Amino acid sequence: MNKEMSSEDIQLIAFNIILYSGNAKTKIHEAFKAMRQADFIAANQLLDEANKEILQAHHSQTELLQNYANGTKITMEIIMVHAQDHLMTTMSFREMAIEMLHLYEKHHELETTLKG
Repeated sequence: MNKEMSSEDIQLIAFNIILYSGNAKTKIHEAFKAMRQADFIAANQLLDEANKEILQAHHSQTELLQNYANGTKITMEIIMVHAQDHLMTTMSFREMAIEMLHLYEKHHELETTLKG
């Protein structure tokens, strides 16, 4: 007999994904601020902290997938679609920030060299 996940449980998982993704996005914005100030140690730390938040969101997502894999019927709700979108854009944003960090570091290095 298949069981069905309650709407409340689905919403709770979705809100956890949104919460942790939002925390990660805030850390990424803070990392960009640190990059602009050439504080690359802080930027790296903030991006690591963002990744920890993303992992928390991913754990919530995994819980949902494990329930589905175990035969639990899951009725998709719009809040879950929003949560998944939020998580994926935050993950992409972090990847872009990592690339930008390399560019900021290189720019700073070149600027320092030119100023002699």
